[in-house]
Amino acid sequence: MTCDSPSKNTGFLRAHRVRAAGVACVVVTAALLTGCGQDSGSTSASTKTSEAARAVPEATTSPSPTGSESASPGQMTDDQQERKDLISATKVTYDKAITTAEGEVKGGKLVDLELMTAKDAADEDESPSPSPTGSPSPTGSPSPTGSAAAGAPQWVATVAAKTGTKHKVHIDAVSGKVVSSSEDTDQSTSDKAKTAKRITQAKQTPQQAAKAALAKQQGTVTALDLDDNDQGTLVWKTDVVTKDWKKTTFDIDASNGSVTHQETDND
Repeated sequence: MTCDSPSKNTGFLRAHRVRAAGVACVVVTAALLTGCGQDSGSTSASTKTSEAARAVPEATTSPSPTGSESASPGQMTDDQQERKDLISATKVTYDKAITTAEGEVKGGKLVDLELMTAKDAADEDESPSPSPTGSPSPTGSPSPTGSAAAGAPQWVATVAAKTGTKHKVHIDAVSGKVVSSSEDTDQSTSDKAKTAKRITQAKQTPQQAAKAALAKQQGTVTALDLDDNDQGTLVWKTDVVTKDWKKTTFDIDASNGSVTHQETDND
């Protein structure tokens, strides 16, 4: 009896120790699980914060509506703006310019006409000789202001005499006055003969050619040129600018007035 008592007490102590160890394990496991859960939540929050941080710079780098962007489809090109400015300032129509230019050369026929700025006209013919009719009238002279003078519209016409000799005539496109008139002294004998042949072959006047082009496309005639096309046919190349300030060039057969070709410049 006295020998069994210590054995029972020993078993009790062992069992108590095992239970205590089990409780400790449960506590440690719970702590580890809690720690893992906190780490996972922290990582998730960190990831969201990182994503939000990345989103902010992306939003700030997007283009502002008022920033520099490509031109809208409806905006005019530089060429269209130049045509608008030039035509808007012009008061003298192509047919009146033709009449004035041909009046500067006895028996002369127009072979070329173009509306351009005074600056471009000066660049093309820097120092034309004064017209026999005298110096330009004050109303036909360019404006004293530099920019206005450079951008003032002029009709630059080439008129050929029966012999084929060409004369260059500048006409103020606002007043209709002759700015200058001069003979082209650089023509060769063959050039004169070729020009004389062309004005004889042309059965259609420049006015008739312009009307044929306008019948196809309403607008403003800004140029006429008597020349051979790629097929060797004599045509009046006629430029017509429409309300959207685009330019269409028509080839008008100089013998019968038919339209043989047309091409639009969308710039």
